[in-house]
Amino acid sequence: MKLKRLFKQSGVVPVLEDRMVLITARRSDRWIIPKGYVEKGLSPADSAAKEAFEEAGLVGRVRYKEIGEYRYRKFGKQFSVTVFPFFIETMLDEWDEMHLRERRVVSPGEAFDMLYHDELKAIVSGFFGINRH
Repeated sequence: MKLKRLFKQSGVVPVLEDRMVLITARRSDRWIIPKGYVEKGLSPADSAAKEAFEEAGLVGRVRYKEIGEYRYRKFGKQFSVTVFPFFIETMLDEWDEMHLRERRVVSPGEAFDMLYHDELKAIVSGFFGINRH
């Protein structure tokens, strides 16, 4: 049996007071969190914070203690995403990928209902203390 390579990524749960920010994936209308490959020379947390800036126009502080990990498949590849909390200080009106993605500020409950990945829903519900089954 051949083991498939696992592609490592990191992402953030962007927190704005008692709400969170979601973005759409580039090639679909699925709601996700900012995430991407861990950039060379950056920690997974710092790399995820950079993704929040590029993908969602978010500036803030990332917490270096991970709150979970989820996996997904795309293009026949398996990805593992380590997730960190990110506390938003500024939401830019213009950012790198603003024409490629939609951005929305929602309650944690709304985020739970909108998110596509079940493992990511579990991370968000655990972080915000949402009791959904």
